[in-house]
Amino acid sequence: MSMLEHPTLQDIHQARDRLRPLIRHTPLLRAEKIEASVGCQLYLKPETLQITGAFKIRGALNKSLSLPKEAIANGIIATSSGNHAQGLAYAARMLGVKAVLVVPVTTPKIKIQNTQALGAEVVLFDGDTAARWKRGYEIAAEHHYAVVHAFEDPLVMAGQGTIGLEILEDLADVDTVIIPMGGGGLISGIATAIKETRSSVRVIGAEPALTPKYFHSRINKERTSLPLKNTIADGLRISVPGQNPYPIIERYVDEIILVEDEHIIAGMRALAKDAKLIAEPAASIGIGAMLAGSVKLRPDEKVCVVLTGGNWDLCDLADVYQREE
Repeated sequence: MSMLEHPTLQDIHQARDRLRPLIRHTPLLRAEKIEASVGCQLYLKPETLQITGAFKIRGALNKSLSLPKEAIANGIIATSSGNHAQGLAYAARMLGVKAVLVVPVTTPKIKIQNTQALGAEVVLFDGDTAARWKRGYEIAAEHHYAVVHAFEDPLVMAGQGTIGLEILEDLADVDTVIIPMGGGGLISGIATAIKETRSSVRVIGAEPALTPKYFHSRINKERTSLPLKNTIADGLRISVPGQNPYPIIERYVDEIILVEDEHIIAGMRALAKDAKLIAEPAASIGIGAMLAGSVKLRPDEKVCVVLTGGNWDLCDLADVYQREE
């Protein structure tokens, strides 16, 4: 499979079979208490409850298991803002190979500690995503490591797409699915799984208002790079859309909505208070969008919101929960 190919529905079903014995089929939870505030039937897909605390293990494992043994003999490498790092570290440990992760200096300490606890080597790097990947490829060439891209790789996207299959299996009559957008690998995989199985389901991408790269790219009808701004949703902080996810998103994602940091925080609070789920800011963006009234909904509409991960330091979370309204 070449780097510019997109995952097919068959790729996603194969990923499902490959991953089934190794990961959690996360539950679909009805969120009755939040429903009153958003005005629809609300279901949560909490990848916060996944083995590594985030969905990224799906794509990292699917790709790692697809590589020939000799390709990964020296180790695997990626760059990540934290959750892909943990997913890949877990995959490497399972396969008995070395993992090296190049992560931004701004990565929350808990994500670095979790990655190291899984036995991976962490390289801290100060620079944007492109510079970080350049460094990753340099290290890979030097040590003959296999590179596992967090969102450009079709097999990684196929792994993330298994979430879409699980949603359709557990809620066959779902109307709308809301998915966070960072690099775009997650929404590309899920949107492919959903649209190629049931094209009538509405797929909405939620992006931080401070890093609206896909939103602006859609307006400009081409991939558009934006200056990096600091959003509380560190897991979604990327300045340019993925090359491979971009055409998939243009084809399958019905709507892209922007969510302000204050609404992301409101989403985190609602999930903690009313759903008893600890979700990091990136994972709370979909609920934030709904609380802000950014999504047009009918009272009988069945909406599933994907919660991507829960890897945030409890002290930082407490600080957010206690901030003045």
